[in-house]
Amino acid sequence: MTSPNRPQPTVFAGRLAALVAIVAALGLFVFPFATVYRSFDGPGTLLLFPGRLLDFSGFQPENIPNFGTTLGLGWAAFALLLLTAFAGLARQSWLWIAGLLTTLIALATIVTFEGTLGVPVRELVAQGTPLRRIPFATGAANLGMSLPIAAGLVGLIAGLAAYPGPALWLDRLRGALVPLASLLLTAAVGTIVLLIVEPVPSGLGAPLSAAQQWFGKVDLVWFVYTTLFSPLTNLGDFVQSLMLATPLIFTGLSVAFAFRAGLFNVGAPGQMVMGAIFAMLAGVYLPLPPVLLMPATILAAALGGGLWGAIPGFLKARFGSSEVINTIMLNYIASGLLVFLIGSSTFPFFGREVSLPFKAPGYEARSHELQPGAQLPSLPQLFGLGSDGGSLSWAPLLGLAVFAVLFLLLRRERLRMWIGLTAGVLVTLITWGLLSFPVNTQGVAESHLNVAFFFAIGAAVVFGILLWRTSVGYELRAVGLSPKAAQYGGINVARNTVLAMTIAGALAGLSATHYVQGAALDEYRLKQSLPTNVGFDGIAVALLGLSTPAGVVASGVFFGVLDTGGLYLDQRLTVVDRDIVTVLKALLVLFIAAKGFLSRRILNPVALAITPPAQTLPQRAKENV
Repeated sequence: MTSPNRPQPTVFAGRLAALVAIVAALGLFVFPFATVYRSFDGPGTLLLFPGRLLDFSGFQPENIPNFGTTLGLGWAAFALLLLTAFAGLARQSWLWIAGLLTTLIALATIVTFEGTLGVPVRELVAQGTPLRRIPFATGAANLGMSLPIAAGLVGLIAGLAAYPGPALWLDRLRGALVPLASLLLTAAVGTIVLLIVEPVPSGLGAPLSAAQQWFGKVDLVWFVYTTLFSPLTNLGDFVQSLMLATPLIFTGLSVAFAFRAGLFNVGAPGQMVMGAIFAMLAGVYLPLPPVLLMPATILAAALGGGLWGAIPGFLKARFGSSEVINTIMLNYIASGLLVFLIGSSTFPFFGREVSLPFKAPGYEARSHELQPGAQLPSLPQLFGLGSDGGSLSWAPLLGLAVFAVLFLLLRRERLRMWIGLTAGVLVTLITWGLLSFPVNTQGVAESHLNVAFFFAIGAAVVFGILLWRTSVGYELRAVGLSPKAAQYGGINVARNTVLAMTIAGALAGLSATHYVQGAALDEYRLKQSLPTNVGFDGIAVALLGLSTPAGVVASGVFFGVLDTGGLYLDQRLTVVDRDIVTVLKALLVLFIAAKGFLSRRILNPVALAITPPAQTLPQRAKENV
């Protein structure tokens, strides 16, 4: 019996923890426990709990290791899941302890399993067998082994939420519930689509039984989602994901900045094109030394996007016209200007052929190459990572740790941000050549990830400082929350509308530094193949990131990982291809717009508590009398 003085989880938190724990306990038996081997196109050999093997490949590996320790830990996880479920239903104060133990045992199960598979892998590698020919090298945890981790974490969080300190900290993260719920709903709907359209990968050459169909379908879903997130486990693929994420961060920040000012910027594609045009003009034709040419080209990209964003901002402020319609129309105009400038070297003008100097010779629609002083170096080149291997420095991580520690310790210091940044940069510079570790650089040296990625991170930092540390940002946010109240308080709404759209356009225009200056399109040129759809993806990035700088960076990397994983999925399945990523993005936007179908009681209980209850008509009449 719980003491009245002891904190108790809420009814909702306890039931949620119990439900997830029960599902995870059942999942040990009804979902594939682990994958012993998997071929490139999906079929493999599955380990079912409590110890049966199910092969879909038709070529089950020989000399399969003994998984006795792993299965024993699985039984321990099962017992702890039942204990977590009991603690949740009974609203025990030690629910967080049960959740923590469940998480640790579940992690130990995965580590033990991978260690067991690693023994024959190391033996075969020592004998000279190529890694790609060792079946156990593709083994990994499956859904049944992974669900207890999620159940343990839910129990841990639900239990800690009963204590005042952790509850206050968790309440600050309440805003993350919408993207989290939207991600779960997106995964659920995506799972239904996969189950309908994609058959079970099988090399058996015979019809599958009902049990095989069940385990095969569950494994198929797990295979698809782990493939989509596989870039997180490989350095080369992760670098490629960061390359794809760089323009998404820029355009996501652009849309998010407009959101904060109460505006909807759908013009990031056009602003990106204009930034690319201005960057090309500056990088090709400005007669400046390299020390001035590079910053001038970067500023030109921001200027081009900013001017293209200022136009709908002015129209909104002066005439009240919709910025959504204006930005969409300006997208078409920017695309037309791009084709006009580099699509042909001549154009007819009142019966005369007029020459244009912007298109490079040849059939391809592209500009002349940028001057060397305007070209941004690639990050693999900057860090000295070649195809034959290399080493990375621990210095950036150490500098980041110093910044985080000082930022947390100096809470009462007004300049703690700048003190932390200065100390972090100094520590990074001092320790750069002293601390390093070797890395496998396969696929890294060929990447087009460039210094524009650092510009994107810097833009996110400036975004946060400008909006939450300056009077200009205060006015912009006030206009976004309530234009009439802001105007009543003496804030110039029209001026801030133009300013917000100008800055949003400049952020989108800076993505040109990635494509034109950073050779993300294989050349240091402006090309007609500029992927303008990145501008529209910025809307989803901003929504998922809750229009915060850290959230936009995280969601940009998330979408970059999905796009990279989609390329591999396209190669490995017969029906489902990388278009599934587009479907998932669309679903994610829809669910975020619906706030994850979460009630107001969950999203903002404080506001709901202080809102007076609605009065009935007889009550109002009684008060009036």
